[in-house]
Amino acid sequence: MPMVQSTKTYNFPEGEILLINKPPEWTSFDVVNKIRHMLRHYLKIKKIKVGHAGTLDPLATGLLLICVGKATKQISKFTGLDKEYTGTFYIGATTPSYDEETPIDKEFDSSHIKEENIIDTAKTFLGPIMQRPPAFSAIKVDGTRAYRLARDKEEVIIPPREVTIHEFEILKAGVPETEFRVLCSKGTYIRSLANDIGKALKCGAYLKSLCRTRIGTHHIDDAMDMETIESILRSIALKS
Repeated sequence: MPMVQSTKTYNFPEGEILLINKPPEWTSFDVVNKIRHMLRHYLKIKKIKVGHAGTLDPLATGLLLICVGKATKQISKFTGLDKEYTGTFYIGATTPSYDEETPIDKEFDSSHIKEENIIDTAKTFLGPIMQRPPAFSAIKVDGTRAYRLARDKEEVIIPPREVTIHEFEILKAGVPETEFRVLCSKGTYIRSLANDIGKALKCGAYLKSLCRTRIGTHHIDDAMDMETIESILRSIALKS
């Protein structure tokens, strides 16, 4: 993980865009709240806007754009950008959340699945597709977050929406685990893509791991971890 140039001058109230590598088990709002807390603690900024430009699921890692101060006005611009992900599908089972947040509910025989089946199936998802978001998502249904309804065992029906898969590369086809890279439009749920791949293969699948590697032209290689941003803020505080 590259360290931030010590020569950079930060002006958080006027606006900063931070590229953060979100750790696993953190929600996107956890990152926002932690950075807001650190700004208050180290820089004594009592009131400042902090927001993210595109949610990552708690189990996912990777690039999260954090907008601070006046830069929060640009959030909508960033959320509309294409996004790139790498990750792993687990083929031969499903979960209610389409990832490892919930335990496996069904298992299937996947012994008949060959590498070429996986590669050929991935090609069928290229271009504009209709995708139904997971029931375990932050989308509101009649004013309530869908995941709250799903956790309460209530039926959740979210209408499908059009998204675009620009690139879908199978990096390593295998059973039960297949590694992939996807470049897609905003609003795409990779968990739903995993579930749909499983349906197409007729053996079930869920998302085992996910990392967001790019948002527009912003790349994970330029991101910093939470320890680095805290070190920067601590250094600024000592100099002031």
